[in-house]
Amino acid sequence: MLCAGGAAAGAALLERAVRAAAPAPLRGGARIALTAATVWAVLGGTSLGREARAVGGALTAGDLDVARERLPHLCGRDPQALDGSQMARAVVESVAENTSDAVVGALVWGALGGVPGLVAFRAVNTLDAMVGHKSPRHRRFGWASARLDDLAGWPGSRLTAALTVLAGPDRRGALRAWRADGGAHPSPNAGPVEASLAGALGVRLGGTLAYGGRVEHRPQLNGGRRRSRCPTSNGPCGSRAGERPRAGDDGGGAAGGRGAAAGPGGRRPAGRGCGIAQDRAGTGAYGSRQPESRRMRRTR
Repeated sequence: MLCAGGAAAGAALLERAVRAAAPAPLRGGARIALTAATVWAVLGGTSLGREARAVGGALTAGDLDVARERLPHLCGRDPQALDGSQMARAVVESVAENTSDAVVGALVWGALGGVPGLVAFRAVNTLDAMVGHKSPRHRRFGWASARLDDLAGWPGSRLTAALTVLAGPDRRGALRAWRADGGAHPSPNAGPVEASLAGALGVRLGGTLAYGGRVEHRPQLNGGRRRSRCPTSNGPCGSRAGERPRAGDDGGGAAGGRGAAAGPGGRRPAGRGCGIAQDRAGTGAYGSRQPESRRMRRTR
């Protein structure tokens, strides 16, 4: 609270100073310019889309090595442990969560609190990314950051899920998945947005994830829906709802292609499946968040 409140107070003082320093006829323009600059600094949508499209393009081209090289810019999963469809699923999940964290949530708080609201939300978001871990080093301090981030992200995540229902290609599927599976995710804010996007796209998310040698088993999201068509190849994109995982699958389905037979080393051959990926925000690539696997609320 002290760090986030201090950032908000600093932003409020800056806003007051700009307003006081500008001549009366220019005060409105100065305030608009400050708000625009703050929005530009806080939002991560452009980098989110760029990194996601880079991974998606590599997967579509069947270049798994390039996809594995770019994936850490988007999320914290171990790319060497993932095949093409699993990387595509990671991209879709990351895009869903960080559309809320890095775009919609920030705009919500900007609308409510102006420049101080934008800065406070980003401070809370960044604190969670830096210290909101369940490690012995961060447990006593990080839990507060993680819980505060859950609270601050609540309105943005619900608005993101609602927008996904309204704008997605399958409104009924998105709403059904949100209602059925949104609460199954270990994160109270990532669950609704990931579930609604899974339903809108007709794919299955969740399942077994690998983070730096640690394996995490998450519930499946949209596990009862049909598979969608891949927009780049007219083939299936994701696992058919209700289908049992095939040999070489990760047990959770995929968001980017049909399960192909595992090749040497347990990896599927390059170029198989859709490999489509859509976009997310993280520190470095987006200037705000660390990989989602490191945050406390992901592991509780």
